This record gives sequence, structure tokens and C-alpha cells, in this order.
Amino acid sequence: MPDDETQTLNRGGAARTPAGPPPPQLSGAAEAPALWLLRLIAVGLVLAALNLRPAITSLGALLEEVREGLHMSGSVAGVLTSVPPLCFAVFGVMAPRLARRFGAGAVVCAGMAAIAAGLVIRPYIGSTAGFLAASALALMGIAVSNILMPVIVKRWFPDRVGTMTGLYSMALALGTALAAAVTVPLTGAMGGNWQSGLAVWAGLAALAVLPWIVLVRDRTPAPGQTAPARSAAPLRPSVSVSGRAAGASGQASASGPAEAPVLRITRSRTAWGLACFFGLQATAAYITMGWMPQIFRDAGVSAGTAGVLLAVTMAMGVPLAFVIPRVAARLKQQGPIVVVLGLCGLIGYGGLYLAPAAGAWAWALLLGVANCAFPLALTMIGMRTRTGAGVVRLSAFAQSTGYLLSIPGPLLVGVLYQHSGGWGLPIALMAGLMIPQMVAGVLAGRDRTIEDEC
Repeated sequence: MPDDETQTLNRGGAARTPAGPPPPQLSGAAEAPALWLLRLIAVGLVLAALNLRPAITSLGALLEEVREGLHMSGSVAGVLTSVPPLCFAVFGVMAPRLARRFGAGAVVCAGMAAIAAGLVIRPYIGSTAGFLAASALALMGIAVSNILMPVIVKRWFPDRVGTMTGLYSMALALGTALAAAVTVPLTGAMGGNWQSGLAVWAGLAALAVLPWIVLVRDRTPAPGQTAPARSAAPLRPSVSVSGRAAGASGQASASGPAEAPVLRITRSRTAWGLACFFGLQATAAYITMGWMPQIFRDAGVSAGTAGVLLAVTMAMGVPLAFVIPRVAARLKQQGPIVVVLGLCGLIGYGGLYLAPAAGAWAWALLLGVANCAFPLALTMIGMRTRTGAGVVRLSAFAQSTGYLLSIPGPLLVGVLYQHSGGWGLPIALMAGLMIPQMVAGVLAGRDRTIEDEC
């Protein structure tokens, strides 16, 4: 009897083969993963999420010192703040293919190692080009991990997607805020050397490598993907857990397997809406992380306080990143949440323009609420799909396309700042982008799935 390599997902998130010898898996990761393994994966998700933003916000807190040390102009600094979304767009599209070949756990493990290496190298390389290259190495690790977080949650915690998404989103916000708050004091404690203040975050990334080592050899496919065939035997069609027909999800035919259901995702208005929403919120986030401390410093706020204000903005995501996904998962449409977050952003930018120093704490809080569009976007990736394959495709498409769309924002802010000599035009740009963000978010938040549209 020929081997049947086409796999389905059980409720525990692991893959099984209806016939033939099972693929090699970690002990305990079959139908019912061992409790210790699930706990280890949860710890790994939290540690990985803690490392997905310190490379960016630690630099934002010390941007003026880095500019002086490397003799950067405002435009070049704008390029530097545009590197994160560029790397996320370029390297993020590689994540699904790498995960199919090496396993998602191995890719995240390598990503954490790349973050650690890049953060150690970049402060001491001594040139702007080298600083950008080392930053790109760290951001490459962040990019692939960004894409694979929803995939790993869906794979190992299919019945707790909202809870686990909230958990790692909360950890991501905590890491972002922590780096913004303590980078300047740490730099002062280490003699005022900005190189040491940036390099210290490599230690946290090195720690995050450890839990993922256990999953390096796990080749279990991500949701909706099939394992490579071990023989040339004909394959039977797979059957999904819900019993839906293969035609709706593009499953393999009797003539051979497909790596993932065929979804022409570019035909989905929801996918495009989510990609635009993701890109516009990413634009706001990276402008905030890269430039907000400088806005406050130019308004007369001290460097340490400016870093704490950025930390307050990022820290708002700690509780809200856990609450918003859970609330969003209970609503059929997420448009109202999108509008509330957008209005907070508009008020925050208005205050930043009119009274940046006098109302600094209020504006930091409001912009922190607005930045919680990120965990909402991640939640909608899971809600706008019915299949595991849909999650993988939509996560890669929305994040990679979104980050590509966000590249010009931080760069344009740097150019406007340098040539206008103030923050009026850059802040007006930030506020103006909130309008299309709300429109795209309402479109993405409608109660439908990409499988239906494709």
C-alpha cells in the first residue's frame, strides 16, 4: 500500500499521517504534546517577543549620540530609521519557505542568534555603512521571527490563539518599553559610552536562543503545509479536521501534494486591507520609535526623560496587547476598535504639535494606545482565515507587504525635519496617515475570510 504523506492538523496543532510511517518529530509533540514542551514553547515565545524591538528602540533613545559619533546627517538618520521595515519586508517573505525546509523552531532559533550577533557587532564597527549592515543582520532575525510567531501559535496552541497572541504581544511591548526606558541610564552607568549602551541588549537575545534549541530538529510542518515526500508513491487527498471539501482550501489532489493550499491572496480585498492597515500602523510605530525622543529633546526635554516618555508610549502595549486581542476575538467586526485607536493617535499628534513639552506625558499615553494597532493586526490575521495554510499565507503577505509600504515614512520624516528645520511638517504627516489607517483597518476588520474571497 503506498505511503500517504498528506497530513492534517489535529486539535493539539501537531501533524499526523493517516497511513504509512510517521514523520520524525520531537518526543511528546505528536497528537498530545507534553506539558513541559508546551511550557517551554510558551517561554520561548515570550523571550523571542522580548527581543523583537530593543534593537530599534534602544537606537531611538541614543539616536543623537549615534548621529554625532558616526557623523550622520538628518537624512541619513532617516535612512537608518527606515531600515527596520525594509528588512522586515525583504526578509519576511523568506520565513515561510525557511520554515518548510528547516522547521519553524529552527528558524526562530537562528533568528535570535542573528539578533545577538548584529547587536554585538554594530556599535563597534566604526562606520555608517557597517552600522547599517550589522543592524540589517539583527533585523533579519527579527523579520523571520515576526512572521513565524502567529504560525507557531497556531501550530502549538490552536485553541488558545487569542490568549497566546496577547501573551507574546504583551512581551513584545514590554521589551520595546524596557529598551526605551533603560538604555540611556545604562549608558550613563557604563561611563556614557553609547556603544556599550547599544551592545548590552545582545545578552537578552542570546538568552532567547536557549529554549528554541530543543525545537531545532522539529520538522513538523506549519499549519496547512505538508511534509516533503519520502517516496514517489501516489498520494491521496488530505481531509481537514473540520471535514470541509478540498476544493475550498486548495488541498492536494490525487495526482500529487501541494505544499500549501492554492490561495490567490492578491485577489482578496480583505488581505489588501489588512496589508495596508499593517503597513500604516508600522509606519506610525517606527516613526515613533525612531524619532519621538528627538521630538521631545528638541522641545527642551532631557535625554533621560525623553527615553522614559518613549518607554511610556511602548509600555501602554503591555496591558493593552493582552486585552485587545481577547476583545477583538469576541467581535465579528473589529472596525470600532480600529477607529478608537486612530482617534487616540490623532489627538496625540495634535498635542505633540501644539504643546510637546507641556503635555508630554498625555501625548505619550495617547500615542501608546494608538500603537496598539499592532496586536490588533496580528489578531486579525488569525481571524480572517479558516485554514492553517491561510494563516501562513496571510501572515507573510500582510506583514511583508505592510512593512514594504512603511519604508518611506521614517525616511520622509527625516528629510522633512532636516529641510524644514522643525517638527511641524513631520507631525502633520504622521497625523494625516492616521486617516487611511482607519479606513484600511475597518476594511480588514469585516467579518469574512480570505478563503471565501480567493
